[in-house]
Amino acid sequence: MFRRRRRNEEADQPVDELDDDLAADEDEAEAEDGPADAPADDEALNRPLPPAPRPDGPWDEDELDEPHEGRIDLGGLLVPAVEGMELRVEVANDLIIAATVILGDSAVQLQGFAAPRSEGIWHEIRKEIASGITQQGGLVDELDGGLGWELRAQVPVQLPDGTQGAQLVRFVGCDGPRWFLRGVISGRAAVDADTGADLERIFRETVIVRGADPMAPRDPILLRLPDNAQIDPASGVAPPTAEEVDDSGKNPYSGDLNPFSRGPEITEVR
Repeated sequence: MFRRRRRNEEADQPVDELDDDLAADEDEAEAEDGPADAPADDEALNRPLPPAPRPDGPWDEDELDEPHEGRIDLGGLLVPAVEGMELRVEVANDLIIAATVILGDSAVQLQGFAAPRSEGIWHEIRKEIASGITQQGGLVDELDGGLGWELRAQVPVQLPDGTQGAQLVRFVGCDGPRWFLRGVISGRAAVDADTGADLERIFRETVIVRGADPMAPRDPILLRLPDNAQIDPASGVAPPTAEEVDDSGKNPYSGDLNPFSRGPEITEVR
């Protein structure tokens, strides 16, 4: 199931009121624009849109006077340093392409991609993620949340005892100047609004360092370990196993790195 909801949708509004509101909206639309069942311009509806304004971030490095201040330098991403957080990098084909911030019992995976200069790609990626999850038997709800349009999904996973279960996650995204930042929020933050706000803040305060080199749209913006990284010997620096990520380093339902695999821990901010 894949459906869309607005951020302020009232779930407890009586059915008869909803019907009355819908009828009134249709009458108003017909009066202004003609019959409500007039065919839509599919080409216009599917036309790529320019990146939306980002008054609260995430930020391009050129938009801040001191982009490194209070952030951990991972090369392509400058990640906010938050008290008590753990930071892990995600590796595919010996390249660091994502970072995961763990805060308590919640996490947000951050991954940057190249994007066209004049149009956003988040609307396309949402459709692809939703399609992949539903094909795997999961459920997806698209709604306008605290970070704009996002997906809230129940993703099929295998539990430690071998049985099948579902993991609740939020897929968030932001189009910027020649880049796109994707976030995958999991744990308590995926279902609790107060906890989710802390992870949303980390997403907003992340800085993307796209660089000037030519890149094809959707190419990952590569990361690197910070100069003072303290790698956890127990986690090592090897790429994820074949069970976690396939040979191409891509997730079967999102087309990108598996957001649920555990990467090497590199530092802890206290």
